Amino acid sequence: MPSNANLLEFKLVRRADGIEIDLLPLQGLWTEEQYIELTNQSNHLIEFVDGAIEVLPRPTSAHQSMLLLLYEHFKAAIQRLGGKVLVAPLRLQVRPGAFREPDILMLLDASDPRYQDAYWRGADLVVEIVSPDRPERDTVEKPRDYAAAGIPEYWIVNPLEERITVLTLDGEAYRTFGESGRGEQAHSKLLVEFSVSVDDVFDVQ
Repeated sequence: MPSNANLLEFKLVRRADGIEIDLLPLQGLWTEEQYIELTNQSNHLIEFVDGAIEVLPRPTSAHQSMLLLLYEHFKAAIQRLGGKVLVAPLRLQVRPGAFREPDILMLLDASDPRYQDAYWRGADLVVEIVSPDRPERDTVEKPRDYAAAGIPEYWIVNPLEERITVLTLDGEAYRTFGESGRGEQAHSKLLVEFSVSVDDVFDVQ
């Protein structure tokens, strides 16, 4: 279950009379429909796993700069293939009862039926920039979810260690395809010949 620390201060005005409803006591009881309604009414990034919600921290300027640099690199590569790449906020259903909000999500084919307007029902590649508030969300929990969803490739961009880890699906679990630090290039297995400079990612302003 998500850490309560991310939820204690989060309230949502749900009624016309202005009464605020504290979301914390509802942990574990949310339905998919309620989660969708909640996120449609909020400008927060919110994830949902097995009846519990977690409000993600607001992105910083550094986070957004890294995100946009990576997005532009992936966009240039995937457009030549006829694919689609988008950035958060956009819900990704990883399984019934679980939705994540990857920083970047990509499909190799823009006509893939998993591409939906309200939320995607799968992806071929996702990217997460590790948040300092709870790094294990991106390094431990999400690899399990994305592997269970059958997503072939997962990039973990870790500013805390200045390292990019590329995980690729091997059966039902991820294996490390590459770990790259400063002075190196991070490579994709899915996108042949695609790479990005680690220095460029972590030095972007």
